[in-house]
Amino acid sequence: MRRGRLGYGVCTLILCGMISWAGAFEARADLGELGGPAFSEGDYIAAVETGVHPVYVSMDSYDILREVSQGEAYTILCDEGNGWMEIQVGSGVGYLSVTEEGISVVERAELEASEAAAAAEVLRQVDIANSRRQELVNYALQFLGGRYRAGGNDPHTGADCSGFTKYVMQNGAGVSIARSSASQSLQGADVSADQMRPGDLIFYGNGSRINHVAMYIGDGQIIHASTYKTGIKISPWNYRAPVRIKNVLGD
Repeated sequence: MRRGRLGYGVCTLILCGMISWAGAFEARADLGELGGPAFSEGDYIAAVETGVHPVYVSMDSYDILREVSQGEAYTILCDEGNGWMEIQVGSGVGYLSVTEEGISVVERAELEASEAAAAAEVLRQVDIANSRRQELVNYALQFLGGRYRAGGNDPHTGADCSGFTKYVMQNGAGVSIARSSASQSLQGADVSADQMRPGDLIFYGNGSRINHVAMYIGDGQIIHASTYKTGIKISPWNYRAPVRIKNVLGD
């Protein structure tokens, strides 16, 4: 195992955490090319795909500076040969063997392109979710003014609060939920008032006992099968104090 001089420089960890490297790893550099005239500090990244790996204090010591883990990536300062790289680590430098299984050397430009593509995909998925939710709201609004009917399951002929939300979720979004408001309130993920989005369900009750459900449609409003007198109507979301808010759409 080759060990030589102690490197120099000020280093910073550039990336860590929940990052997908799949696209960038396909562009793994040829280690034999890194030390040539084309190599310049910061052009390449040591990316940890799997496992935990030691970073040494120097190349003539077995003292470990720290360990690097899956999802982390470090700027390469210098190719020391034989697969050893001087990398930026915190406020100093360390030495990492990139010949170990689970570590890839990636061109920085390729990594940045991969990250940009991943960010664009996240935005695309958000747009899809928002569009799906607006379509659900539009579907529910067609029943505005419909009849309230205790035990009713179809807003075309009359529905109660949970019959309405169950019908709208099933037929407007393809999501099956329970029949009663109490049971519906146990499904999906809890959402805070400042996080709720159109399509989320809002539950009301006496104390902790759920006795009514509505669907949020945005702009501080809900649509719900309210009473025999008013039927299916729009109200402010906080016309009563909500007991629980739920996302049952799974996005």
